[in-house]
Amino acid sequence: MFLISFCFLVLSCKTETSQPPVDKKAIIDSTITAFQKTLLKQQIDSTFKKYHFNGSIAVFKDSLPLYRRENGYSDFKRKTKIDSSTIFAIGSVSKQFTAVMVLLQMEQGKLNVTDKVSKYLKEFQIKEYENITIHQLLNHTSGLNMMGGKLMFKSGSDFFYSNDGFNALGKIVETVSGKSYHENALELFKKAGMNQSSTGDVFKGNNFASAYLGNAGKFEEVPNMPKRLGGKEIGTPAGGVLSTVQDLHTWNNALYGGKILKPETLKLFMAKSAERRHAIFGKMGYAYGIMLNIGKPNSYFHSGYVKGSPSLNIYYPETKTSVIILSNIADEEKGKGLVFKPHIEVKKITDHLENTLNQLRSEP
Repeated sequence: MFLISFCFLVLSCKTETSQPPVDKKAIIDSTITAFQKTLLKQQIDSTFKKYHFNGSIAVFKDSLPLYRRENGYSDFKRKTKIDSSTIFAIGSVSKQFTAVMVLLQMEQGKLNVTDKVSKYLKEFQIKEYENITIHQLLNHTSGLNMMGGKLMFKSGSDFFYSNDGFNALGKIVETVSGKSYHENALELFKKAGMNQSSTGDVFKGNNFASAYLGNAGKFEEVPNMPKRLGGKEIGTPAGGVLSTVQDLHTWNNALYGGKILKPETLKLFMAKSAERRHAIFGKMGYAYGIMLNIGKPNSYFHSGYVKGSPSLNIYYPETKTSVIILSNIADEEKGKGLVFKPHIEVKKITDHLENTLNQLRSEP
């Protein structure tokens, strides 16, 4: 209410003829930014404290940081503190990178999303899978659960989340490009300006946040990280990308700012083509490797989870705002609902703030 009152006060002020004109828009914008920073600090700081959150949370509006905080350890045994360059496993947030790689191959004329997967992969050349399309793998409507298993439903008729489906997409990218998934990923990271991202199966750098199960008082390190991300249990195209808060912010700006895909391809990537009921975040739309709010505010997001590493990446296109939450410890015994409580609360905070700002902008 203070923000709205101040804005109306500025707009109602008359400029003296002897004084230079007041840039009311600049004053209002700076006031709104100050309001955002104050609100985010109060509420997200409270979330950190409430859940003893071990990880990194950041909010950026375009290139402007509105909130950023790191807390806890990337290595609990050595007491190495998380900092701005800490690299996390991002789990299924990886799926949007795989989806974009597929679309980049389409832009080069090497495939079409309407193509049957059996055109590219031998394991789909059986009666059970012969009608599955690339589009259906991208939005989880193929009916596939695990490769080799029976379909959950007739392809295209329902939604069932499949990691194996996205790993198949990674194989398609390799087949049509003649390059490994990792090579395609590095090319994409470079194009987006992401300097610290990699795939877990070939990672050789520093600053990786080891993953843990339990809590700060009683923890167990997840073995063979991050190389295990490339194994059959997860699969790099489905959940094996490593990244940082800064790189994911850079990615959001590049992707939704039109620097990666052509406008018509980006529109296809973002288009809601399925619906799902997420166990943690509830009912939502699904596009190609990203989820969408049903209702306001307009947002594109995806959560991720590999053992010990819950994550969430959100982008609000109307204000060009990114919200990124990365962590490296999870108390699985309490259930994923509690593991993702901080992420849910932060999303509620930023959803509400986004709606408030959009309502303010729509005022006459």
